[in-house]
Amino acid sequence: MIYRLSVLVAFFIVTTSTVWAQSDRWQQRIEYKMDIVMDVEVHQFTGKQNVVYHNNSKDELNKVFYHLYFNAFQPNSMMDVRSRTIQDADTRVGGRILELKKDEIGYHKIKSLKQNGKDVAFEVVGTILEVTLNEPIKAGASATFDMEFESQVPLQIRRSGWNSEEGIELSMTQWYPKMCEYDYQGWHANPYVGREFYGVWGDFDVKITIDKDYTIGGTGMLQNPSEVGHGYEKVGEKVDLKDKKNITWHFKAENVHDFAWAADPDYIHDVVEVDENLVLHFIYQDDDNYKDVWKKAQKKTVQAFKFIQARYGKYPYGQYTIIQGGDGGMEYPMATLITGKRNFGSLVGVIVHEVMHTWYQMLMGSNESLYAWMDEGFTSYASNVVRAHLFNAQGAFPHDGSYRGYLYLATSGAEEPMSTHADHFNTNFAYGQASYSKGAVFLGQLNYIVGEGVFDKAMLKYYDEWHFKHPNPNDFIRVMEKESGLELDWYKEYWVNTTNRIDYAIVDVLKGNKSSKDSVVIKAKEGNYFASSGKVDKKGTTIYIERKERMPMPLDVVVTYKKGKLTQLATFNIPLEIMRGHKQDELKNGNQTVMPDWKWTHPVYELNLPIPMKDIEKIEIDPSLRMADIDRDNNVWEK
Repeated sequence: MIYRLSVLVAFFIVTTSTVWAQSDRWQQRIEYKMDIVMDVEVHQFTGKQNVVYHNNSKDELNKVFYHLYFNAFQPNSMMDVRSRTIQDADTRVGGRILELKKDEIGYHKIKSLKQNGKDVAFEVVGTILEVTLNEPIKAGASATFDMEFESQVPLQIRRSGWNSEEGIELSMTQWYPKMCEYDYQGWHANPYVGREFYGVWGDFDVKITIDKDYTIGGTGMLQNPSEVGHGYEKVGEKVDLKDKKNITWHFKAENVHDFAWAADPDYIHDVVEVDENLVLHFIYQDDDNYKDVWKKAQKKTVQAFKFIQARYGKYPYGQYTIIQGGDGGMEYPMATLITGKRNFGSLVGVIVHEVMHTWYQMLMGSNESLYAWMDEGFTSYASNVVRAHLFNAQGAFPHDGSYRGYLYLATSGAEEPMSTHADHFNTNFAYGQASYSKGAVFLGQLNYIVGEGVFDKAMLKYYDEWHFKHPNPNDFIRVMEKESGLELDWYKEYWVNTTNRIDYAIVDVLKGNKSSKDSVVIKAKEGNYFASSGKVDKKGTTIYIERKERMPMPLDVVVTYKKGKLTQLATFNIPLEIMRGHKQDELKNGNQTVMPDWKWTHPVYELNLPIPMKDIEKIEIDPSLRMADIDRDNNVWEK
């Protein structure tokens, strides 16, 4: 009997462990209702917020936390001090927060907060509101929070604020008390120092009361166009606002993790259809110097949406809004704020980049603070592809700028691992190049490792499997592994968690070769290589390739040679043994020959070719340029 009980207990433990093994797949859920009354004269607003928070975790929650982003725009805040002490300060910020006057600072003042109808204790700690609950939110349960607050919009410095450099009155981003995210790693109540974000998937129902002369654009679908006008009304319909001082705009957005908006009395509002299911709104200043550029960019934006959806996945909402505002370009669900005084190429470029963020952040919801490269890097890679398509530049290497940015970082001495938390990089330079450039190269090299066709299918698979689900780096690399049939954890670990670099060199080319596929080559001294075994075939050619830096990579070695009077190309693919396989023939022309694996412990590889040395004109490692080799000069041998 005791034995049987032990078996049952053991069985229970094993099966329970199996059930809970995927504990990181749950995610929290939230519903916001907000009523906002804006006083445009003093840049202040009052707010009432009702939140229903669903605890889908396996944990009982005794506290909750809110972001109070506007509190960062006060002298001696963490953002202020960080901006003044980091060695390469963002010029948009620098010491400007320290100089803000009383009516220019930002703040959120929490007047009251109730949990399930009862007052609850809270404390404001910088940009975080810490709430100690009256009663825990049990696993699988929900709680309702009702908040009243007063806020002041800061003078526009970084992303949010009034009176931007281009004269936009209100750029309302990171503007409301926002519940922090809780996931399998616990709470993410990060202070706001100016970097990245992470939010809870949910629905927003937002009413904004504002001066009738202001046009609003933002996240969500406007629910009352016939009441507000400003270009939202139906064709032929006219909205009379002459007897009103203020009007209320009512927006709803489903399954998003943030809500942003902007307002100005001088906005123009254009509406363009992508197809019967998607409408684009363009909201920008009535400026004679740039109106034609904005009009011209609309056609390119439609083309971009069509191309992106075919290549990276369907856009799931009914509209998207491009708004002039902010201080550069910043992405939000269903909308972006961008500066608008640009030439045509620059305007299209920033629109494409911010729109692409819809796929690689707004629809994924990854933790940007931990994995900024999954946001900025993936967006940079994809927007490079989109711009090449829009401007018919497919013949050029579209990621040249990203690779140059990474190589500059890798040789600068300032590089930090991509796994560094976004807020804790030592320099803005290291953060920017790691998240944008090195993040884009992460994808560019995966394209090289698994092959372009497999890579493109995997990117669509990633969208299909992980949108709306907070994927992390392991989730992404597993999609690539499943689609390619290769083991790729080594690549993620090297590229994300270290600053190891890639440098392969053709160090010698000799007449004749070894016939043994198992020969082990050891570098004794410069130019001296010994093979452990193998019979010499004087008709072939031996190429010695050395890994000079620490990061291993599979190689494509392309040989240009004469066959009679014709010039031929042959690709010799050298897989890494730790890949447990090799990529498919990308060109599907039969010219790829898969060679014996390269063991990552071995610094030198002996490549034995059947081609006579006298016929070889050129040997090159990775002429596709997709491998970020820090010294390409030693990648080529020419007769």
